[in-house]
Amino acid sequence: MANGWRFQPDPSASQGFKPVSSQPPTPLRLSIVNQFYPPDDDATGQFIQELAAQLVELGLDIRIFAGQPGSAFSTATAPALERWERLQIKRSRTTRFGSKQIRSKTLNGLLFFLHAGLQLVQSSWRGDVLLIASAPPFLPLLGYLAHLCFGVPYICLIYALYPDVAVALNVVRAQHWLVKLWDALNRQIWQKSSGIIVLSSTMKERAIAKCPQVANKISVIHTCADPNWIRPLPKSDNWFVRQHDLADRFTVLYSGSLGRSHEMETILKAAERLRDEPLQLVFIGDGAKSSECFKKVQKLGLQNCRFLPDLDPHVWPYSLTAGDVSVVSIAQNLEGLVVSGKLYGMLAAGRPIAAICEPHSYLCQLLKDAKCGSTFEPGDGDGLAEFLHFLSLNPHQAEQMGRSGRRYLKLHFTPQTIAQQYLHVVRSSLTAPSIPSLEFDSGSPPVDRSPSVSLPIGQRLRQAGLLSEAQIDRILALQKAAKKPLRFGEILVNQGILPAETIDFFATTLPPFDLLQSDCPLGYYLKFAKILNDRKIESILNEQHQTCLKFGEIAIQKGWISPETLEEILKKLKKI
Repeated sequence: MANGWRFQPDPSASQGFKPVSSQPPTPLRLSIVNQFYPPDDDATGQFIQELAAQLVELGLDIRIFAGQPGSAFSTATAPALERWERLQIKRSRTTRFGSKQIRSKTLNGLLFFLHAGLQLVQSSWRGDVLLIASAPPFLPLLGYLAHLCFGVPYICLIYALYPDVAVALNVVRAQHWLVKLWDALNRQIWQKSSGIIVLSSTMKERAIAKCPQVANKISVIHTCADPNWIRPLPKSDNWFVRQHDLADRFTVLYSGSLGRSHEMETILKAAERLRDEPLQLVFIGDGAKSSECFKKVQKLGLQNCRFLPDLDPHVWPYSLTAGDVSVVSIAQNLEGLVVSGKLYGMLAAGRPIAAICEPHSYLCQLLKDAKCGSTFEPGDGDGLAEFLHFLSLNPHQAEQMGRSGRRYLKLHFTPQTIAQQYLHVVRSSLTAPSIPSLEFDSGSPPVDRSPSVSLPIGQRLRQAGLLSEAQIDRILALQKAAKKPLRFGEILVNQGILPAETIDFFATTLPPFDLLQSDCPLGYYLKFAKILNDRKIESILNEQHQTCLKFGEIAIQKGWISPETLEEILKKLKKI
């Protein structure tokens, strides 16, 4: 783990410091299984494509197994095998059924499950770690079976929490035998997994409520959007605006699925109240509720609503910037079961956000921290209408919210940032269960709860991510060749590798706390150990005031401390 997050001590913290490079580690092989992948336009496939590209940049070898496209705009089939230097994509040869009915989706999912299972029989496609996404929702079972048969560690990536979604949508009763069986399988799959990734803090709460034993395995990692691909674009420069005649009126944009998990009634109620105002609501997308919404608009005689079909993902940078404000929604009782995937693209577009969600939704805290919009409970069409009307009369404030939201995305939800978080979970899976997960949403930094073991100082520093094995071997060789006896730590200081304070901090089971108190902030200990200086601590504290992240998470994101170092320090602090 230490090699991937090589910690570079602050030069100003130790005079004469000279970093010592280590040999690059053997590339870790990660196999990702997800039913969707471009040219399929499904959002999960788009995300996996971006994630894979970033993980390749971080030094991983990636193998992806996916299905043939079922909803692509440009082609009905895709190559069975594509190869790049560190990325291989293999697709099932079976053509998917195009219907979006539940039965067709289930049949497509079952066929993909069988083909993916046959693929994983080949050892070259299992890799070192499996990342099994919940597309289709029962796919994580494949990771469990691969682990039983071949011993390969697997990570569950949960997009939506099933069977709870089906129960909440009244597709099946909560007491049905299938629901009970699925829940039992989920608990077994999660407990045997090396890690679980969910997309929001409320989804983590739901998962823990179903299976408390996996609380320390669950990491909250949001999806992302590339701010270099989706950029704020003036309406006057946007061809999509001209093509659909959106330039002359204040435009409220709903872009995404009009599905059963989305709250549409509140939006239509706001549209009815705003029917005489000079603004329009544009719905882009398709789904189970699209026909119902269209019929209601016709019944109410609303002239301020327009419906456009699903768009090719290549159009998103223009469609998402065609509105003046964007709306996202999660239906009643579905909080923690699903997330709003298009939110991140809307933040990148630099537009204010109106979110329809329950009061305990993760969206409430996110929009509050980002200072980019407001939230409304399902049914509060009047409140939503007032907010939209206010923004239409105050374009300067709308622009300010949009800029703030884009700035927040660039701090927290870029592909590079999200890939780093995935990398930590993947590497941690190779040492599970001793290293718990991170919660990058609003939880605590990683804490190693494994029992303390007496180790030589070199191994303690390696465990803390401060030394590599190559560096330890070099110091031991110098120690052996020295004309007079030298301690390991003395050589580290003499070579300028680490300051004496850092070595002393990790040299004992309990650090020298005679000058410290247990209620001191984390930054105080990091300064005491000469890992951070005042300038960096001040920078982190300033960013804390603008974000929902904790001190250690920001330090990790900035590359000033490794997760391993933070884990060891927190483990020591627990012993005070």
